[in-house]
Amino acid sequence: MKYKELITQIFEKVHSTENQGEKASYIPELAKVASENFGVHISTTDSEQFGFGDFQDKFSIQSISKVFSLALAYKLLGEDLWNRLGVEPSGTGFNSLVQLENDKGIPRNPFINAGALVIADILLSHLENPKEELLAFIRSLSANKDINYSTKIAYSEKSVGYRNIALCNFIKSFGNIENEPDKVLDFYFDICSLESTCEQLSAQFSFLANNGKTAHDNTQVLTISQSKRINALMQTCGFYDESGEFAFKVGLAGKSGVGGGIVAIHPNQYVITVWSPKLNAKGNSYRGMQFLEAFTTATQQSIF
Repeated sequence: MKYKELITQIFEKVHSTENQGEKASYIPELAKVASENFGVHISTTDSEQFGFGDFQDKFSIQSISKVFSLALAYKLLGEDLWNRLGVEPSGTGFNSLVQLENDKGIPRNPFINAGALVIADILLSHLENPKEELLAFIRSLSANKDINYSTKIAYSEKSVGYRNIALCNFIKSFGNIENEPDKVLDFYFDICSLESTCEQLSAQFSFLANNGKTAHDNTQVLTISQSKRINALMQTCGFYDESGEFAFKVGLAGKSGVGGGIVAIHPNQYVITVWSPKLNAKGNSYRGMQFLEAFTTATQQSIF
């Protein structure tokens, strides 16, 4: 497959169309990002690499980071993890409180905010230095160690994080948060503030395209079964309440973030990352969704 030529053609076609949507301006720091940023990078399991556009520019990965925190929690707890989390699509907004009442504080899945807060709580309970150890885990996933938290973005999120504060306290009332909510929230905002590039994310997610093994040194991060299950969760829950649409139009496992990034995975084939800050009505990158739909249509490759 000639990915380089294909990516270049699709990128230029998408770039030439109107850039619709809005940035995630409810987080003040994200409102400052240039709307026209657009990058893409692919890493294949047979070591092909190609990037185009702003693929080496750092951006706030936001909810994409929830895959990393989930992977570490799954590595630590194994199948016991699912005693505190569900694996079903939510069908509601990513910051909804509605289902928690009926589900007695058990979030529907790890990728909505409620689920990511429970994951943060789990890591706080099982790691001596959770912030440092999570960062070390993420850095170990690729040969590039240049990834870090953003103090500015974490503070910016915390300054408007009333909904997440409510979620955390509500889950605590059901006994599914063990630590103090303030500590859980601080760690959660740090996790969401992680910055990376399209190129770095493609490398960091390579273990999920490679049966749980890293591409750069063949380290077994997760078991084959665990890797498969995280991919399944990304397929069904990775795009908030647009996950069905993504499966229908793109046909890959993936995860989006309100910073405008999308990571998509074809197991045993490739990881492709797209970044464009303007979001559609569901909170996913407008150009990112356009690009990936065109890409899998042109390649005729999907997981189905």
